[in-house]
This record gives sequence, structure tokens and C-alpha cells, in this order.
Amino acid sequence: MDQTLQLILFAILAGVVLYQLYSVLGRRVGRQPEDAQAEAIERGDARPTAVDAEPIPDGVILTGLAALRARDADFDVGRFLSGAKGAYQMVVKAFADGDREMLKRLLSPAVYDSFEGAIAAREAEGATETVEFANPPRADLESATMDGDIARVVVRFLAEFRARTKNAEGEAVDDRRTAELWTFERDVTSRDPNWLLVNVDAAEA
Repeated sequence: MDQTLQLILFAILAGVVLYQLYSVLGRRVGRQPEDAQAEAIERGDARPTAVDAEPIPDGVILTGLAALRARDADFDVGRFLSGAKGAYQMVVKAFADGDREMLKRLLSPAVYDSFEGAIAAREAEGATETVEFANPPRADLESATMDGDIARVVVRFLAEFRARTKNAEGEAVDDRRTAELWTFERDVTSRDPNWLLVNVDAAEA
């Protein structure tokens, strides 16, 4: 499978609870020092530093992005975030369309339950919804950590979109701006390249 396609697929599998759940989410995760380098890489201002370029001295414990890349040499910040941007739009639109079958394949059980509950509530009101993005969302690496064999990456998404809701009373148009932190996890010992969404928090815009 093409590596870029893999990145898009695992970002899709991560999924996200969007505007219906936005008001109940509020914890912000702080930035890690090494994330400044990751953002510079994404902008093209710096090149990735191979964490295995030199032997790691005994007793040295790597943290953050360096620890992740030491365990998963194929992890690339720029490609990951690029794939995540496209996946973000695909998942949001599937949620707006109420496409349960697609979401069930793409989301973790807990996240799917949240999506399904919001979709059911919307359907009970006889409403339908569509989403239009004016521009691709912005995606920034917030933090990266390792917990044993579990890699955990937090991505900050900023998005602007127009939601059109139709019900018995007519159509409502709502221009929205969202800021959220998505936490993805993956077992680096697994042959499965997909990342799983495990938490969603609101973030400061």
C-alpha cells in the first residue's frame, strides 16, 4: 500500500467528535519542546533529524517525538499531518451525512457511539445536514509521547466550514470555526499501521 495512502487511512481511522460535542470538551494539552522542530519541518524550515543517526548512550531516555521516532522510524510528521488534513474533511462529511456504516469502520467504539448518538438525535428531529469547507483545515502537532509500546500523538485542528441544516421549519446556515485536539494511539509493535482516536478535547483557537 502506498505510504501516503496509509497515512490518510490511519488518520481517517482516528476520526473525531466535532461540533455536536464541542461544547462539552475543554482540556488543552500543553506543547512539548520538541514540537517546535516538528512544526518547522512541516513548514519546510528544517529537515527531520534521524534519531538513529548516532547510537543512543546507555542510560539516556528519549522523550516526545524523538522517543516515537526511535521506535517507529517510518513516522514522518509532515506526511502524517498532510494525510490528516484530508482525512479530517472526509470524516466530518461522513458524520454530517449520517453514514453509519462508514463511521463504524473508521472510528473506535467509544467515538462511534458519540457520533451515532448525535446522528440519531438529529434524525429524531427530522433534520439533515451538509458541511462545506472553504479551505482545508490546519493541522499542527501538539505533542508526541511513548508509553511502553504505545505511541500517542496529539494533533491540533483548526477548521472553518459552513453547515446547512434542514428540517420541517426550513434551512439554517451556520458558519463555524472549531479548534480541537485529537489524541491518536498506536501499538508500534503491531503490523497494523493504523492509528486509533482515543480522546478529543476542545482547544483554544
